[in-house]
This record gives sequence, C-alpha cells and structure tokens, in this order.
Amino acid sequence: MTTTMAGRIVAVTGGAQGIGREIARQLAEAGALVAIGDRDLLAAETTAQALPGRVRAFALDVTDTESFRRFLAEIDELWGPLDVLVNNAGVMWVGPFGDEPETATERMLAVNLHGVIRGVRLVAPRMRDRGSGHIVTVASAAAKLTPPGESTYAATKHGVLGYLTGVREELRGSGVHLSVIMPGVVDTELAVGTASGATARLQPADVAAAVLRVLRRPRFEVTLPATIGLLVRGTGLLPQFLRDRVLRRAVPDQVEAVARSTARDHYEHRALSHITDPKRTR
Repeated sequence: MTTTMAGRIVAVTGGAQGIGREIARQLAEAGALVAIGDRDLLAAETTAQALPGRVRAFALDVTDTESFRRFLAEIDELWGPLDVLVNNAGVMWVGPFGDEPETATERMLAVNLHGVIRGVRLVAPRMRDRGSGHIVTVASAAAKLTPPGESTYAATKHGVLGYLTGVREELRGSGVHLSVIMPGVVDTELAVGTASGATARLQPADVAAAVLRVLRRPRFEVTLPATIGLLVRGTGLLPQFLRDRVLRRAVPDQVEAVARSTARDHYEHRALSHITDPKRTR
C-alpha cells in the first residue's frame, strides 16, 4: 500500500539543519504539514522561513520531557494530532574510548537513545489509540557495524534498534508503523573530519528520500546504501577471524581519521554542550 503525504502532520526533531532540514524540505514539497523541533529555535525559525510549503518552527529539547510535551501540544493546537514523528536529533563525539569526556558520553545517551525513547513513549500510545501513525527514526549504520572511535555513539544506535524492535512487536496489529533508517557516513557537520570507509559518503537528500519511501511504503529496517545490509548479513555467516578481516577493510577507523585533527572541535563544542541563551530556546 502506498500512502500519500499530502496533508499529513509531521514532526521532525533536530530539524534546523543537516539531515533534519532536508527531511523537512522533502516532506513539505510532498504536501505535508511539517513541524521542525530544535533546541536552537533561531536556527529552526530561519530554516522554516526558507523552506517551501507549510513549515513551522518550535523549541524542542529531546532530553527534556516537558519540552517534548510542549512541542507536541503546540503542534496539536496548531494543526491537530500528529500523523508522523521523525526522530532525527542526534550528536556524536569521535575519538579513542579512553579519551571520551564523561559529558560527551552522557550527552550522546541522553539525545541519541533516551531522546528516541522519550519521543516514542509520548507519541506511540496516542497513535495506537487512534489506530494509525508512523514513527521513523534516523539511526545509523553504526547500529549494525561499530567503527573504532565511535563506541558510545554506536552503543546508542544499537540501543535504539533494540528498543524499537521490542516496541514494534508490542504495536503489532495496532495500525502504528515503526521504521529505522541506518545510513553510513552522511556529509553533515556531525560527520565532519571522519572517514566513510568502503562506501561513498551520502548526502542528506539520500536519507530524506529514504524517509519518504518508508512513509509511503512502510518497512522496518533500511540500510543506506543497501550494500551495508548485505555486508552485515554476509559477514554474520563467517567465523570471527574472517569477519574481523573483512570488516577492518570495510568499516572506517575513526580513531585514525580524527587523530591530530581539530576539524571536529567546533561541532563537538556546540553539539555536546547545552545552549544557555534563552532567546534560542524560548
């Protein structure tokens, strides 16, 4: 069954820039009513004004339950009940596991994992009561393959996939669909300075197109590119020593990629800290 996007009410977390911005753009062009939620409200408002169609910006901190409740209530008041939630907000620290600051660990767990859990808990029961809805989560190929240098980030993405797998079974037959998009390295600020391994670097438009495809034709797991899924399944049949050999050729070593580089400093300082300016989060 193919579902049209025209008139559907969609919320995109972390929608001010990068993948979230492109998801919002493609959804709006397809006729959806798009609510961008972001902790940087000024950036979200700038994005909403620049995009076509009906796009509105809202303050949202996915690590705060009351902020998430307000976000959903404001959408409901403006347009009505949510048809689609796109869990897109995410942050990443890269480097040797022993050097990872405790604050970075806590931030990744709070945004990447608990932020998704929080969104599902707040949205899925309402969708189940109505008998329809779709939650799409932008995870990462790191949910299947773990690059050195991204151990905690990968743990959050493994956790997301495990959580949604269980929730999906609980929602079976309810009319609520769950989808997990697992892209390789995408050309955004989050991935600046990192390597892409054996696969070409993706563009935000590639991920956004995959989101629209699963909304039109629901599917649970999607890897981008599809060869990542084939790699995971194929290497899963190999003995450990052969699997290690293949994956070391295919999966990038991010410790090596970021060694002696300051390329990620600006992003990590901004993304892994808290915005304190009230004008940006009102």
